[in-house]
Order: sequence, then structure tokens, then C-alpha cells
Amino acid sequence: MDNVFRALASASRRRMLDLIKDAPGCSVNDLAGFFDESRINVMKHLAVLEQAGLVISEKEGRMRRLWFNAVPIQMITDRWMSEYSHLWASPLTKLKYHIESNNKGEEDERREQGDLQGIHPRPN
Repeated sequence: MDNVFRALASASRRRMLDLIKDAPGCSVNDLAGFFDESRINVMKHLAVLEQAGLVISEKEGRMRRLWFNAVPIQMITDRWMSEYSHLWASPLTKLKYHIESNNKGEEDERREQGDLQGIHPRPN
């Protein structure tokens, strides 16, 4: 999991993942054309992405084809989001419905009057 976070920490690598996701099976040369970095630097970034399991590459003759693998990201989502979402999702939903049902009339009246009590603009 640390390898995935490390790989995603770089803006260049995140952009590479987006490009690979949008063009499955693209070549390293195709990908390198989107960056001002040398092909060697692109290859180093790809090595980090492959080590994290985010990119799958396959050699085809002299060409290396690239595919995005979302499984490591999904594993992080399952581990962190799913496990803890119940702690905040249900109470926030209940609060939302409570506020909407109790303040419907008051909210409409405030809108008509332009009164936004409790809401303060950010200081400049």
C-alpha cells in the first residue's frame, strides 16, 4: 500500500496514469510524447507505477504496451473509505434530513428576505 501512495504522490505519475487509462495499450513512446521529460525519466516513473501495481506493461516486439490497473486504488478505497464511511455517512444523512424537514418553511422565508443568518462571508 505504501508503494501506491508513493507512486500517486507525483503529479507526473498521476498524469501518466490518466493518459494510460484513457488510451489502454498505448506505447511508452506514445506516453513520452506528452511530457517534456526525457524518455529515460518517463521510464523511471513507469517503473515506480509498475512496482506499485498501477501499470501493467507487456512487451510486444520492440514496443512496450501499457495498461492501467485500478485494483491497488480500489484496495485503498475498500480499506479506508468503506471501513470508516459508516462513522460519518449515516449521521450526516440523518442530520441533513432533520434540517430539511424542520427548516423548510424558515429557509424559504429567509431566501425571500435575503437573510442568511449564521452564514458569514469569508474575510478578504
